[in-house]
Amino acid sequence: MAASETSKETILRYAFGNVLSFFILVLIGVLAFSIRLFSVIKYESVIHEFDPYFNYRVTQYLTKNGIYDFWNWFDDRTWYPLGRVIGGTVYPGLTLTAGTIWWLLSSLNIPLSVETVCVFTAPIFSAFASWATYLLTKEVKGAGAGLMAAALLAMVPSYISRSVAGSYDNEAVAIFALIFTFYLYIKTLNTGSLFYATLNAIAYFYMVCSWGGYTFIINLIPMHVLLCIVTGRYSSRLYIAYAPLVVLGTLLASLVPVVGFNAVMTSEHFASFLVFIIIHVVALVYYIKGILSPKMFKVAVTFVVSIGVVVCGAVLAVLIALVASSPTKGWSGRSLSLLDPTYASKYIPIIASVSEHQPPTWPSYFMDINVLAFLVPAGIIACFSPLSDASSFVILYIVTSVYFSGVMVRLMLVLAPAACIMSGIALSAAFDVFTRSIKFQLPGATENSERDAGETSSNSVVAQNDVAKTEKNEDAVKERPSKKNRKKEKEKENVEKPSVKSQIKKKLLILPLEASIIAIFLLVLLGAFYVVHCVWAAAEAYSAPSIVLTSHSHDGLHVFDDFREAYAWLSHNTEVDDKVASWWDYGYQTTAMANRTVIVDNNTWNNTHIATVGTAMSSPEKAAWEIFNSLDVKYVLVVFGGLVGYPSDDINKFLWMVRIGGGVFPHIKEPDYLRDGQYRIDSQATPTMLNCLMYKLSYYRFVETDGKAFDRVRRTEIGKKYFKLTHFEEVFTTHHWMVRIYKLKPPKNRIRGRAKKSKSKASSTTGTKRIGTKKKNPWH
Repeated sequence: MAASETSKETILRYAFGNVLSFFILVLIGVLAFSIRLFSVIKYESVIHEFDPYFNYRVTQYLTKNGIYDFWNWFDDRTWYPLGRVIGGTVYPGLTLTAGTIWWLLSSLNIPLSVETVCVFTAPIFSAFASWATYLLTKEVKGAGAGLMAAALLAMVPSYISRSVAGSYDNEAVAIFALIFTFYLYIKTLNTGSLFYATLNAIAYFYMVCSWGGYTFIINLIPMHVLLCIVTGRYSSRLYIAYAPLVVLGTLLASLVPVVGFNAVMTSEHFASFLVFIIIHVVALVYYIKGILSPKMFKVAVTFVVSIGVVVCGAVLAVLIALVASSPTKGWSGRSLSLLDPTYASKYIPIIASVSEHQPPTWPSYFMDINVLAFLVPAGIIACFSPLSDASSFVILYIVTSVYFSGVMVRLMLVLAPAACIMSGIALSAAFDVFTRSIKFQLPGATENSERDAGETSSNSVVAQNDVAKTEKNEDAVKERPSKKNRKKEKEKENVEKPSVKSQIKKKLLILPLEASIIAIFLLVLLGAFYVVHCVWAAAEAYSAPSIVLTSHSHDGLHVFDDFREAYAWLSHNTEVDDKVASWWDYGYQTTAMANRTVIVDNNTWNNTHIATVGTAMSSPEKAAWEIFNSLDVKYVLVVFGGLVGYPSDDINKFLWMVRIGGGVFPHIKEPDYLRDGQYRIDSQATPTMLNCLMYKLSYYRFVETDGKAFDRVRRTEIGKKYFKLTHFEEVFTTHHWMVRIYKLKPPKNRIRGRAKKSKSKASSTTGTKRIGTKKKNPWH
């Protein structure tokens, strides 16, 4: 009776725990969704940043024309006159996901616009990512750590920065795919189930469709497999977890048009194939060991290793040959910049010019992960006690993500889930120790705790003995009864000994009552500080859309809506076929919001085309006019922040235009724009700088604003205040002077020159008597 009551109590406790965990997960999902709505509440439901506008435009095309037209769409409004094949150059995961959501809602007669679905896709998937984090951490250290990690990820500022409402970028769904793929890998590793291995390959396929960061997965998992093999932790479960992923995952990845044969031809994927060969050699060795005698095994191992070395050598020779034939050794520019942080600044300035590709500062770590930076080391220590295949994987995950986040600030996003997992494990272990210490020292609770602990340990030992009994061979069944009795007595002794040992171990982890209470209070205080910081970051730091800017001053809140004002002017006052030139940062927005053809955009696939625009901006007015005129450009758009203090304007980006242009056209030299190595726009600026097109288009009529032409970003008066434009004319400047649009003047000078020449010939033949007289030139 006592045993049945205890089992019923255990079942009820287990059921209550599952129900409570379910409701906590629902609340975590609600929290993850709602904390990302500040941008909609404070501003409006708009798409943020630059890349999301292209994704929104592509999603509009998908929902309007269907998936077949989407795969074959040639966009002639970008990269004029080259154009771009959208279906073969874009990661379709985000677009297909949002399009599917819109289609499901429409089939249910829920009338939501495509823009609304795009705005709220990221908050929805942030809830999914929190639940995936719970599943992953639960496989590593239990449900308590999983709930803690999920709650931390729901609020971490680093993830909020890329998943706020309106941030319709690839990372919105890719982080969920990343975490879910890791969960299925760990699940397969713990269970050895081929079903989960197949699901793992499908999840990896979704990650490949969503983001180019899938190469992190296909390199991290082989690293973990190799680590397990080297440390002697190989098992059939490890083989089942890895081999189907490489085979099915590579086949599925090659179906994505933007990846294609790169899944087997680029260096980013070679590590997975090498480890695939190694794990098969190891599996063959273990198989031979199980069927041969020790003497024959040594001979077979020698033979297998010899063949394996030859095969690996042949494979390495082929890979080296393929790699050597590529100038970048088979690596993409972004991958090389991760392995060598100085590579982009030396050879590919277009990559180094992007702000999110710069290394982070130490304050950015505290801003983006806050107190998690101090909890991660404790989580790593907790993963070592005891060390398992799953815990070794998350340790490897946090180590690699810390390195990559230190190289590129954008990859702080990859660090955030790992930091939340480690911090959740640390907090769960700490709360477990402190609460158990309080529970053991409360009056009347010691006996119950010891009895529960004794029952738990005895039940676990009995279960282990039952498993051991099922694995015994038939010879043990045929033994004499006296031996059975002796074994039963030994089993009883073994049941009692572990219970005593477990009690001793638990008592070693018991802390004083006062210290435990103070520690729990401090942990709660730390959590409250983390929540306050996350809410502030979500409401203030990451909620403002870049297309609508705000500032606070003594006279209240100021809203700068100059970008949409300029795009609306282009849309309503220019012809549909007009071409607009600007720096590549604004290409996506110009195409999506103004519906005009652009020369370059944020895809940055053609460095020469971008260098041509950079050269035009760096050249004198006449040379720039000739370049733009050869590209059929009719309007030039520049962003200027000198009046309102907007720092991300084209003058601050101008040196990158010079570097990128000079990388293709050698006559553009960066020292010509610097005075003693300093970038200046004041009276000490170089003549080349003062006469280039970017300077003139930015500061034209700027002196009329305050009479001094004081630049609030550079905090100085400009060097050349009064000048006229000869080949461009100003057609529109926004209210706060943040966006300025100029029109190329028609080539009238050539016509006038010809008329002047013909007129002078006629006058020279008929007016020989007037040679000594002077006439005023009618063209001056």
